[in-house]
Amino acid sequence: MNRNTLLNLTKKYDSPLYVYDAGKIISQYNTITGAFSKVKNVKINYAAKSLSNINILKLLNQQKSGLDTVSIQEVKLGLLAGFTPKDIIYTPNGVSLKEIEDVAKLGVQINIDNLSILEQFGQKHPTIPVCIRINPHIMAGGNSNISVGHIDSKFGISIHQVPHIKRVVENTNMNINGIHMHTGSDILDIDTFIRASDILFDVAKQFDDIDFIDFGSGFKVPYKEGDISTDIDELGKQLSKRFNEFCKEYGKDLTLMFEPGKFLVSEAGYFLAKVNVVKQTTSTVFAGIDSGFNHLIRPMMYNSYHQIENISNPKGRPRYYSIVGYICETDTFGSNRRISEISEGDILCFKNAGAYCFSMASNYNSRFRPAEVLILDNKDYLIRKRETFEDILRNQEICI
Repeated sequence: MNRNTLLNLTKKYDSPLYVYDAGKIISQYNTITGAFSKVKNVKINYAAKSLSNINILKLLNQQKSGLDTVSIQEVKLGLLAGFTPKDIIYTPNGVSLKEIEDVAKLGVQINIDNLSILEQFGQKHPTIPVCIRINPHIMAGGNSNISVGHIDSKFGISIHQVPHIKRVVENTNMNINGIHMHTGSDILDIDTFIRASDILFDVAKQFDDIDFIDFGSGFKVPYKEGDISTDIDELGKQLSKRFNEFCKEYGKDLTLMFEPGKFLVSEAGYFLAKVNVVKQTTSTVFAGIDSGFNHLIRPMMYNSYHQIENISNPKGRPRYYSIVGYICETDTFGSNRRISEISEGDILCFKNAGAYCFSMASNYNSRFRPAEVLILDNKDYLIRKRETFEDILRNQEICI
């Protein structure tokens, strides 16, 4: 996005500020659907948890996307955004049977990832279609916190427990209409993904009347210039061939599903923050900004990399800085980064700020969460107001 545009937005809406490019989101959606164009039935379910602003949901609904949700609240957001129940899949982890039953009443696709809940739900609601989340026991992902398909993961039912799944299904006569997996995020190796999909095909063969197979997501996006990412076109070529062959073997045209979040919105997002102070110490030059991990926690939580540019002085002499926040704990966004010379008052731009950034923001240190702006058809729209002190106090009950 143009630097002048971003600078003007900070003048208009102040900082810190999240900005999203609708055109990039649409382009990414078209890229993934195009990669699997040789499959008859393809459904892309956007992972709402990555960026759940209702305007983003409405934008993707307009593209005919489905919605992947992990809570009843996300389901209700999706319905409010215009998604039909049949276009929403609900894949919770560790929630109560009651929440799953409440979601089932809304008519969305249920996805269950543990034997206990599967048996309880099957006994009470054998006619409601259920998808099963399988743990393929494959380690994949860019960080241990986002690798969810390995043997020690809390997610999914082990492939070694498929006989137990079948016993529950036979005893309850429940309706299994889909098989699902998600191995992790930031997957680069296509062979790893194909290996996991082959495991999923083997599981799917053991159920007689499924309608879809959900391969999760986790595609890696580039985080810096020259960075490598998942080759979606090559994955599409290899997996489409295998999927079509499986459908012939199964005797039915199934739907191929994915649930991308980061792939669709990461590169569309920009986080803008103002430099409060430039501080020289005996070993480091710190640039302290008007934000912290209360607004962008990924570098601290996942050791994630966000490219940082000084858009106020893009042609300045490059120097080395550690970019830090204003939280009363260590909140370092980047150490010893080579950035155009920074002065107090400059605006820094953090790239790849669309996924798991605002959605993980908090009011830690009693700070306000920032505003969000959407660029759509070359116009800027405020899609979330900056919080105020009244928002901090809202729902607090004073009893003293």
